[in-house]
Amino acid sequence: MSKTISGFSKLSKSKKIDWIANTYFSNQENAKSIMKQYWNSNEKLQQLHDEFIENTITNYYLPLGVAPNFLINDRLYTIPMAIEESSVVAAASKAAKFWLERGGFKTEVISTTKIGQVHFIYKGKKSHLETFFDVVKPVLLKEVKLLSKNMEKRGGGILDIELRDKTEDIADYYQLHVSFETADAMGANFINSCLELFAKTFKAEAMNFEGFNSEEKQIQIVMSILSNYVPDCLVRAEVSCKVEDLTENENISAEEFANKFVQAVNIAEVEPYRAVTHNKGIMNGIDAVVLATGNDFRAVEAGVHAYASRKGKYSSLSHAKIENGVFYFWTELPLALGTVGGLTNLHPLVKLSLEMLHKPSAKELMQIVAVAGLAQNFAALRSLTTTGIQQGHMKMHLMNILNQFKASPEEKETLVNHFKTHTVSHSAVVEALEKLRQ
Repeated sequence: MSKTISGFSKLSKSKKIDWIANTYFSNQENAKSIMKQYWNSNEKLQQLHDEFIENTITNYYLPLGVAPNFLINDRLYTIPMAIEESSVVAAASKAAKFWLERGGFKTEVISTTKIGQVHFIYKGKKSHLETFFDVVKPVLLKEVKLLSKNMEKRGGGILDIELRDKTEDIADYYQLHVSFETADAMGANFINSCLELFAKTFKAEAMNFEGFNSEEKQIQIVMSILSNYVPDCLVRAEVSCKVEDLTENENISAEEFANKFVQAVNIAEVEPYRAVTHNKGIMNGIDAVVLATGNDFRAVEAGVHAYASRKGKYSSLSHAKIENGVFYFWTELPLALGTVGGLTNLHPLVKLSLEMLHKPSAKELMQIVAVAGLAQNFAALRSLTTTGIQQGHMKMHLMNILNQFKASPEEKETLVNHFKTHTVSHSAVVEALEKLRQ
């Protein structure tokens, strides 16, 4: 039976595991064995992992794969991808090879502005608040100089502070809307530290402002926090070629393939049920590289999906057209990424991944990540509009099914060969395996 525990965080890792195993598992020794099996034998490395988060009991591994042959702005990349889903790395690699022979991917960073906000309640006259803001804005920028000094040396800093009236949404609600440039850092800690200082200074200065009456002096700070919605931190990735050069599948002409492909993208632009799955495929590529490079895939996901809804309806993140006999396929994405700070300086595999990518700047990483998403989307749409998604996906899923039923190396070899010419399904694999074992 489950039970509460006091002082859990103060227990050693072994004691934490003992309590969890004794409380939740019928086979306690097996549970302990599995958790300890995933500890790293290198004590220093394990301690590093233990200190990433709180109450660590073990490590949860994901495969780190690579997708080679990406030509991006005429430079070759092998892209690291941390992901557990079958076929994602293979699909990205196949798309990379396809476009390698057609000029590769072209990318550009459109903008890199990030946003943070101080949310506050003010019950006085708006005109008084606007007068106060004009007076206090230079004070806010001066107060934060010490915090922003190092960021400014790296080419970043605070771009602007705006006062925003949100009283139509919530009574007496206003914001300090602050724009930042954080150079090669994702910048979350820098942004939040600046915002909290702004809030403290803003409230303190209000108490001494002669233009406020006693009620207006009582500005209530609700919270100060960065936003993961970054519509002005944009990157574009694109591929293009003559329609006639799209031919690769003997069962469909290049022109028919191009038209079906564009129609598939058009459907995702207008149909939210399709757009969500369409964009999920894009995020398969994006998340895998974001995770491999030590960035926050949850923040990226939230920002990207908000961007997909910016016009009031959830829509496709990618677009396609045929113009004067040329096929174009592109995406514009909001990506707030970093190559310094956080896990980028701590996790050994993150360091390895970044070195594999030629030690990119944050802007270069934005472009690489966008390409991974576009490549993944191209591969998925190519399958959907030709052979269907299941043919390739299920063949990649074959090994998972065989491992589930503890197939031997010999059995795996036999069945992999068998399913080169047979349709893969869970029941078909189980039946073939049982037949082989008889």
